[in-house]
Amino acid sequence: MTVVINKDNFEETTKSGVTLIDFWAEWCGPCQQMLPILDQFSTEMGDKMTVAKVNVDENPELAGQFRVMSIPTIIVLKDGEMVDQMVGVQSAEKLNEVCAKYL
Repeated sequence: MTVVINKDNFEETTKSGVTLIDFWAEWCGPCQQMLPILDQFSTEMGDKMTVAKVNVDENPELAGQFRVMSIPTIIVLKDGEMVDQMVGVQSAEKLNEVCAKYL
């Protein structure tokens, strides 16, 4: 299941373990392409890590904190620290490859 993150739950959600966050917006076509990929990836990961989404229109301060310039931007955090970043639509295989390094 994909978790929705905002400034109120960001720290609690990301402070331990591995978290993949998709920065997206409703109006973004490529972001819409990522939704089923993220849902599938989240199901595959189960309890191994957290898969989350941040709506950049509703959370501009979080987008700014991670210098998100274009969406979708996907970041990977380990124990609250950013360890990887990808921009654009990514395949489930690519998400697996990147996240496997931190699990």
